This record gives sequence, structure tokens and C-alpha cells, in this order.
Amino acid sequence: MASRFYCNTSVFTPEEGARHKEMTSKLVSSWKGFVETKDGYKFFFSSKKVSVAELIEWASNERKCCPFFNFDIDSEREGSVLCLQLAGDGGIKPFIRSQFLAP
Repeated sequence: MASRFYCNTSVFTPEEGARHKEMTSKLVSSWKGFVETKDGYKFFFSSKKVSVAELIEWASNERKCCPFFNFDIDSEREGSVLCLQLAGDGGIKPFIRSQFLAP
């Protein structure tokens, strides 16, 4: 059975797509850890490696190609840890794992 979740990268110009891919690689290689939540995953980043502006830029672009995600960005521990939560309807977790947690 095919997933109803898929990334539609045709929404990007070549330049936008390259930038989004670059930002996705940066985020995936920079997270310090993650926890599974009821309806997705929460990723943790050091604010020394990733800025709030970068998380917002990434989420703004990701919602264009993956409009089914719910995003939540917050700051913990006096701003030293940034958090990005990706969530969605039932069945979203396997998609998140395949896109962001697979080796």
C-alpha cells in the first residue's frame, strides 16, 4: 500500500530546491537528538549550530513540498537548545523516519 505522504519537490525552482536540500542536510547532520511524540518527532539542535531563522526558513519551505506536516519551533534551556517538532495525521511517523532518520 502506497503512503499518502510524499514530498512534492516540483514546487521549487532549481535554486530553491538546491537551497532546501542544503538546509535539510544541515539540519539532519546537526540535530543533537530526538524524541518520538504522540503524532511525530521532536528534534533538538544546539543554538550554536542552527539558528531560529534557519529553522523557520526550512519549515517555511518544507511546508510547500510537504503541506501535511504540522510544525512547532521552540527554544529551551535559556535558548541554548532549539526544538523542531514535525507531526501530522496518523501514519506520518514512517514518512518522517524515512526522510529524516534513515541512515
